[in-house]
Amino acid sequence: MGEREVDELERGRRLIRSHEDLVIYQLAFEAAMDIFQMTKNFPKEERYSLTDQMRRSSRSVCANMAEAWRKRRYQAAFIAKLSDCEAEAAETQVWIKFAVKCAYLERDQAKVLYSTYNQVLSGLVHLIKSPKTWLL
Repeated sequence: MGEREVDELERGRRLIRSHEDLVIYQLAFEAAMDIFQMTKNFPKEERYSLTDQMRRSSRSVCANMAEAWRKRRYQAAFIAKLSDCEAEAAETQVWIKFAVKCAYLERDQAKVLYSTYNQVLSGLVHLIKSPKTWLL
């Protein structure tokens, strides 16, 4: 997703009133819920490792986005929280790869999830590169 697409999606046709109105937040939230459902089928011995890590990092993308939204008064704080989102999204992609290698996730499921996080990362980079658009 290019900068222009993100900008049109996020600013063009509707008013953004909260982080929940951001397309990238919605994508991240749905992906986190998909991960929650998929990890229910992981082996019990992964409960306190891969399962928890995938759930935690995917949810953290959303939580950090909410925090970033509330820190829009201060450019540095806004960008720092968005950078945290970016790191958590990238971490989630790593866990997705581990889940495939361990044969806990089907390759097709993983491709869809991985692609979704690429879209989220693209949107986050766009926000980080143009913070003034979003500041209060």
